[in-house]
Amino acid sequence: MAPGRGGLEPDVVTALAADAYVYGSPLVRRLSAVQACLRDGRGAPSPVEFNDFAHADGPATPGAHVPFAPADLVDALAQLDLSGGPVRLHVPDTAGAYFVLQFVDAWSNAFAYLGPRVTGAGEGDWMIVPPGWAGTVPDGVSGVIDAPTSVVSVVGRLACDGPEDMPRVRSLQQELTLTHLGDRAHRTRLPATEPGVPGELRFFEELRVWMGDFPPSRADRAYQDRFQPLGLLEEGISPYVSAGPGLVRALGRGLALGRLRVEEVARRTAVAADGPPGAWQKHPHLRDYNLDHFGVGTLGPPEWVISDREASYLVRAVAARRGHWLPHGYEAVYAHTSRDSRGRPLHGAHRYVLRLAQPPPVRAFWSLTAYDSPGGHLVVNAADRYVIGDRTPGLVHGPDGSLTLHLSAQRPADPVEAANWLPVPAGGFLPVMRLHLPDQSVLDGSYVIPPVDPLGDGPGA
Repeated sequence: MAPGRGGLEPDVVTALAADAYVYGSPLVRRLSAVQACLRDGRGAPSPVEFNDFAHADGPATPGAHVPFAPADLVDALAQLDLSGGPVRLHVPDTAGAYFVLQFVDAWSNAFAYLGPRVTGAGEGDWMIVPPGWAGTVPDGVSGVIDAPTSVVSVVGRLACDGPEDMPRVRSLQQELTLTHLGDRAHRTRLPATEPGVPGELRFFEELRVWMGDFPPSRADRAYQDRFQPLGLLEEGISPYVSAGPGLVRALGRGLALGRLRVEEVARRTAVAADGPPGAWQKHPHLRDYNLDHFGVGTLGPPEWVISDREASYLVRAVAARRGHWLPHGYEAVYAHTSRDSRGRPLHGAHRYVLRLAQPPPVRAFWSLTAYDSPGGHLVVNAADRYVIGDRTPGLVHGPDGSLTLHLSAQRPADPVEAANWLPVPAGGFLPVMRLHLPDQSVLDGSYVIPPVDPLGDGPGA
């Protein structure tokens, strides 16, 4: 076989291309999501331009198009472009109610947080500034958030206790504002890739353009220099418009190999390691790949940083594949299980209980939501209840403070069981427990969510 680009053998080009996918897919996924938000919106939030918030009309409902959307939080999403200068963010006083604003750069690094955990629930103004900014901070600004890249996503989540709580949430939405302070106009779209690139090379073209416009940290730049033979560091005319068949084949094989590598790790981490049947899966350290940018509200080394930089690229790729907006574990932990305590798949044909001897240890709140499987969507139920947790009115606790939740498709006949009832889909389902501001026992694993127990009255129970 003829040598590939730069005189390298095709197998070497393929191996480099696989590494480039693992390294660069978070950037491509992240910015593709930014493009989609600007153009189409994301589920309930409508599309908006850079430097403005898109707000959901309320918590997720069965009509939500976003898998595993929370039914007790209201999304507020903004895409910031700082190419024209800083942006000022006004945060309203939430009167003690939980919220979080998570800042994510172009490379999927969560690099700052605002909210009760670190900045309190009071009113404040913050400046988000581009890389290398050295201007003057106006009076009345609570603090400065240094963005690692000139495009940033702000992922907001506002706690909501149901439809009757929406007037309060809407008032907060109106007060959550962004103001462009720069002396130049900001972008209206992301840097365009070159037309005419074959579809199978589109990933490498997007990576080439966006890697140049949104450079990573200095240490990462040293690593990405090795991708020079792939054409990823070339400026100007794209090397992929007229790429030869040998290069196309080698890059295509590398792309497939890189995807397979990420998918295999994602599958392995989705299975409980050495856990009992029905063990809940949680990954509080999936976001520990941020090694260089620790802004307001972030926790750094050693506990929250992966020590091996090259290993962090694979973790980052797996995290990007799973979702763009998940926070660090110290802000929230999301746990899920697909099987009962006997190891059998959860299904709405059966009835189940989740016995909590003590409330999950959190400093904000916890909740449990059931989604259909494998779709991850809420399903209409007669009670119009889609989430249950410590903010649910009327829950009945045992004399010892324990709480038994009932998971079934049909409403229990017993009034106490009905008060603690979470309706589930008639078919396969996946319960997700969200623990906001979890205690250390959740993070270190000493607190274990009990498995879901089947009740012995359904077929096959």
